[in-house]
Amino acid sequence: MNSLFDSIRKIGFRRGPDRILGGIAGGLAEVTGINVWLMRLLVLASFLLPVIGLGAYVVVWILTPWQDGSIPLQQVFGGRSLE
Repeated sequence: MNSLFDSIRKIGFRRGPDRILGGIAGGLAEVTGINVWLMRLLVLASFLLPVIGLGAYVVVWILTPWQDGSIPLQQVFGGRSLE
């Protein structure tokens, strides 16, 4: 299972340091170059889609590494974190 988490880290997407809740919008804004507040509005607008918006956000939240490389789902399973 660690190979799955290692491959997720290799993608290079991290939660943004400029975060309010989970940091997903901040990370997306950093990668795409879009203003962080505009990205937050787009993420909130995606919540209007039944199940898909909120469900996708939760999946991304548990699989996206923090700035230090640790992944919440991996920590739940007791896996090691990248240092």
